[in-house]
Amino acid sequence: MSVVPLPAVRLGNRFARELAELAIPWQAEETPDPRLLVLNEPLASELGLDPAALRTPDGVRLLVGELAPRGAGPVAQAYAGHQFGSYSPRLGDGRALLLGELQDPSGRLRDLHLKGSGRTPFARGGDGLAAVGPMLREYVVSEAMHALGIPTTRSLAVVATGRPVRRETVLPGAVLARVASSHLRVGSFEYAAATGDADLLRRLADHAVQRHYPAAAEAGQPYLALFEAVVSAQAALVAKWMLVGFVHGVMNTDNMTISGETIDYGPCAFLDAFDLATVFSSIDVGGRYAYGNQPLVAEWNLARLAEALLPLLHPDQDRAVELAVGSLGRFREEYAAAWSAGMRAKLGLPTGVSAAVATPLVDDLLGLLRAERVDYTTCFRHLGAAARGDAGPARDLFRDRPAYERWATRWAALGPDAQAMDRVNPVYIPRNHVVEAALTAATDGDLGALAGLLDAVTAPFTERPGLEGYAAAAPEGFGAYRTFCGT
Repeated sequence: MSVVPLPAVRLGNRFARELAELAIPWQAEETPDPRLLVLNEPLASELGLDPAALRTPDGVRLLVGELAPRGAGPVAQAYAGHQFGSYSPRLGDGRALLLGELQDPSGRLRDLHLKGSGRTPFARGGDGLAAVGPMLREYVVSEAMHALGIPTTRSLAVVATGRPVRRETVLPGAVLARVASSHLRVGSFEYAAATGDADLLRRLADHAVQRHYPAAAEAGQPYLALFEAVVSAQAALVAKWMLVGFVHGVMNTDNMTISGETIDYGPCAFLDAFDLATVFSSIDVGGRYAYGNQPLVAEWNLARLAEALLPLLHPDQDRAVELAVGSLGRFREEYAAAWSAGMRAKLGLPTGVSAAVATPLVDDLLGLLRAERVDYTTCFRHLGAAARGDAGPARDLFRDRPAYERWATRWAALGPDAQAMDRVNPVYIPRNHVVEAALTAATDGDLGALAGLLDAVTAPFTERPGLEGYAAAAPEGFGAYRTFCGT
């Protein structure tokens, strides 16, 4: 794959040019002492960038927004959002900048975006900065999600700034450079709709269609087709989250993309013990974004997108609402189908097993996991061993062994495919206790643990000698886990 030397890097400004009402030209703050902490070399090459050039002083300056490539016109994007159910009419990139769009060698358009690059006009009371720990968390988790096959924004680099950041304590600052299909959000449409500018809303929808769902342009009702495409993308995405035990933590409408990629890894984490009520975020005191609530919240967010799109769906509002409700109804059907297919794969069930058999089998296993607080990831991986005849590791996870063995007898009689199970049930995920240890060490200047963690989670399905610690459940003394947004 060819790469572009640093001086030849070109960034487009299509978003800022076509939707100027949603873009405020802005510059990143100067970085006192930029130092590259981690660079995603495979992603850089995929984008057509030269990793060696990105490691040079000028490359690092590009990654923090101080060196603008040709064509770049950095902007802070405007959007609204429902945050924990409450509407905020003006949010926007308070500590982030869209540097521009990069066309990769395959012709695909990708956003290059900074996080933690300083205050913008949307910063409100924030300082616009980010600390090393939260930026490395996003790097680790987003790359783990990519390796698990889940649509996501990608992390290109984390650069330490040399600037202290004040949170509960003083922490070293950092900037994350990330890549996305786009940064269009449900909140982008909420913002455009709230302006009352019908032309702006239409141009935004056209931009989304051209960028993500070009087939919708050929539909009889293009904007309804756009909405249905987003519904489908989000149904598939959230089902994939649920299947690997991922908890996003802050599913506000400004954190739901139109593309169907996961975005904004703040207070996110993966399940240890299986429990639908699991909440990791320190600010989610009511459990709105608990693990088991994620499908319902996604549907709620999509309803907000439908409301924003109503003027484009039909000139008669009652008919527009009718169309939107009908299309939104697809979410539950498509989510259920994706969840069911994913669970069948996780259990290695043959295609001929009926829903009447598969559904109670899945429900009964999850009931056992929840009742005994069994580690979710470990259980499914051990079931792969059980399908090969090594029943002990899975059985030993349960105190009520007779109950598990009754379930396992029903499952084994169906002839599960162990190899198929190993392809979808990871050995390694970003274990919460391992992530915290790696981030603490990295904040203190030791990146060794981070490198080991990244090596494990970016090849999650292949068991390797010496990496047993990355597959182990949290030690008993780890306690209740809490995550923070980092702002």
